[in-house]
Amino acid sequence: MEPTTLATRRLVLRPHLPPDAAEVYAACQDPAIQHWMPVPVPYGHADAESYVAKVPAAWREDSEYAFAVLLGADGPLVATIGVMQRGPSAHEVGFWTAPGHRRRGYLAEALPAVARWAFTEAGCVRLIWRASVGNDASRAAAEKAGFVIEGVQRAGIEIRETLRDCWIGALLPSDLGLPSRLPYLPSPVSATP
Repeated sequence: MEPTTLATRRLVLRPHLPPDAAEVYAACQDPAIQHWMPVPVPYGHADAESYVAKVPAAWREDSEYAFAVLLGADGPLVATIGVMQRGPSAHEVGFWTAPGHRRRGYLAEALPAVARWAFTEAGCVRLIWRASVGNDASRAAAEKAGFVIEGVQRAGIEIRETLRDCWIGALLPSDLGLPSRLPYLPSPVSATP
């Protein structure tokens, strides 16, 4: 996949570049990011430099698409959104918001743009979101972006060699008014527990 830049009303989403390392490092010092995200703890400058250095190859290999979410073309890094393949049709999204930029609706604005791109350009037919049970901020951002919470997976997420129960949700192309590249036959409402 060729690196892609997306734009919303307030935001520019582009692949991470080496100069982003300083802002990634600063954001990942946040205790909440270190608690909820599978980042190294302690998080050093070398971790941030390694993360942004791997982004171009991951795009070329179609293994992960990491977007730096900027407030305008030259603005600060306000968030990161990554999309990873999870099988032939499903992808998973993960994200964090930098401290000082939370509760401003940036993820609610950026996530649908990334989802539209994943459905129309990356071959995704089901976009999965997971977060440890208790990560209410991540769940709120996912729900605002249209993800439907499907339940709890026991021991469904690993963070620093510890399994945690996680919420799981999904977004389908039809949730955004887009066609799917595969037909979808939902179960009748009466068939769900």
